[in-house]
Amino acid sequence: MPIFISVLFIAFVLFLSPFHAGAAETEAPDLETSSTAAQQTPEEASADTISGNQNQKIFTLVIENDSIGGRGTDKNYTSGVRFGYLDSGAEMPAIAYKIDDYIPTFEINDSTSVFYSFGQNLYTPSDITNPAPNPNDRPWAAHLYGAIGLATATDDHVDEVEVSLGVVGPWALGKQTQTFVHKYITDSPKPEGWSNQLKNEPAIVVAWQRRHPQYLSQDFVGLNFAAAPHYGVTLGNVYTFANAGFNLSVRPSKDMWQDAPVRVRPALPGTGFFDVPENDWSWYLFAGVDVRAVARNIFLDGNTFRSSSSVDKRYLVGDANAGVAVTYGRYRLSYTLVYRTKEFYGQDDPSVFGALSLGYRF
Repeated sequence: MPIFISVLFIAFVLFLSPFHAGAAETEAPDLETSSTAAQQTPEEASADTISGNQNQKIFTLVIENDSIGGRGTDKNYTSGVRFGYLDSGAEMPAIAYKIDDYIPTFEINDSTSVFYSFGQNLYTPSDITNPAPNPNDRPWAAHLYGAIGLATATDDHVDEVEVSLGVVGPWALGKQTQTFVHKYITDSPKPEGWSNQLKNEPAIVVAWQRRHPQYLSQDFVGLNFAAAPHYGVTLGNVYTFANAGFNLSVRPSKDMWQDAPVRVRPALPGTGFFDVPENDWSWYLFAGVDVRAVARNIFLDGNTFRSSSSVDKRYLVGDANAGVAVTYGRYRLSYTLVYRTKEFYGQDDPSVFGALSLGYRF
């Protein structure tokens, strides 16, 4: 049954994928074309942030883990892996027009991009070698999901909408994944408590987020400095919260067509879009904060319809992050260091973890 569920989610992502779309690809802009970005209006810059006026397709692999940013303690949010595909010139799937009809703040236009993702998140208590459940520590949990999302620029803002379908529980293959990694890759202690994990439950999340990429923007000595506030709402049996925050960025003015790296949800927004000339280097520095008012977090509250382990969550959680993205032609490597405040009462320390992503544009 777990293998069947995994295949089902992969099929879900591939079925929705627009690989068959007939939009013609165009070449990346040259240096002369890119340099005009510094003179763009906020509306034009917002659109170019997610589309670059190009039909670009980008694959992204994101790995989040406390071993690449924290103390490698294997507790709380211990691992997240996300495979993503962004198509900035896609033929819109039918569901996109449904979203356009039912969400008054969302509008499909020439800038609209579609993105797909498939991922798995793991959550464990402090002591993974103890097979007994600890009522004072967070439950063992895994989340396996596939998602489809849209990003579109209207006026001076970018709206992102994402629908995620998946499963929480043994069918999410958390035990198999962590056991394999600890045994064959990291030579870490064997995780002994997966028999206490949350029970199987369908996982549904619908998220909307708005940001203003050029709310404050200034060019100085060939660099662009920008501040971008954001706010949004996420609903579902996995997460239900409202969030707000801002992101600060510095990049070469001639390479304005860059967006913040993709992250595993919940996280600061970013499509991971980049478009720089072939055989040329570029970079992107960023830092930001995000505050969430959390009504539900299944990984702390426990199963929705069945009795399970749980802890008393904190209703206000904040993230602070800083990082760098380096681009060479069609490749982009990004690293983000994340500090997350305590998520439940009794948690020993805040969470600190790193996010590493590799993008390929074609």
